[in-house]
Amino acid sequence: MIIIPAIDLKNGCCVRLEQGLMEKDTVFNDDPGAQAAEWQRQGGEILHIVDLDGAFAGEPKNRSAIEAIVKSVTIPTQLGGGIRDIATIEAYLSLGIGRVIIGTAAQRNPAFVKEACAKFPGKIVVGIDAKNGMVAVQGWAEVTGVTATELARQFEGDGVSAIIYTDISRDGMMQGPNIQATKTLAEAINIPVIASGGLSSLQDIENLIAIESSGVTGVITGKAIYSGAINLAEAIALTKKQR
Repeated sequence: MIIIPAIDLKNGCCVRLEQGLMEKDTVFNDDPGAQAAEWQRQGGEILHIVDLDGAFAGEPKNRSAIEAIVKSVTIPTQLGGGIRDIATIEAYLSLGIGRVIIGTAAQRNPAFVKEACAKFPGKIVVGIDAKNGMVAVQGWAEVTGVTATELARQFEGDGVSAIIYTDISRDGMMQGPNIQATKTLAEAINIPVIASGGLSSLQDIENLIAIESSGVTGVITGKAIYSGAINLAEAIALTKKQR
């Protein structure tokens, strides 16, 4: 189990949203590069970056902040938000981003995921965000009629490195991740699953470690480490005891 600290970008700042609502944002740092360096200093092994403005606009919107982050760390990075075409993927990978996350475009155009995986082996992650089990897209503003499991199964055999599964109702609320839904998804597919949304305590991490054998390989944390509810170094130490 790998703990993955998150940096969500809005207007060039590090923010956290509640349940994906852009109007319910809290700014934690106006220097994304410095924040990234701090998460690395505390032991972060991978950094998760989301261009929130890009997710809503459907195109990259925080390039300068993303560049600052990449220059500030040596650990691998993964980035999502507004990635809708091959040219955008190429641009981010050439910038130094380790993996790109395809979200809305994965639901709307699964063939794009297949094409991206073929062109950039090992570099493509699919982000599946769900509300009451149904996939939400366009910065979570639109809920579809497709279940998370149905969508995930479409990508088996394509070469997707991981599925990031976010329960929107839990995100930013610090009520604990949806363990059962995450386990159910992981057991239904052969792609590694990264949990996201709601992490609030070391007990939540222990609960996720308990379902690691189902295929849950990591968890993304944002608000919990920004607020101090979880100490990142302690969380990472807990997972290393299990390795």
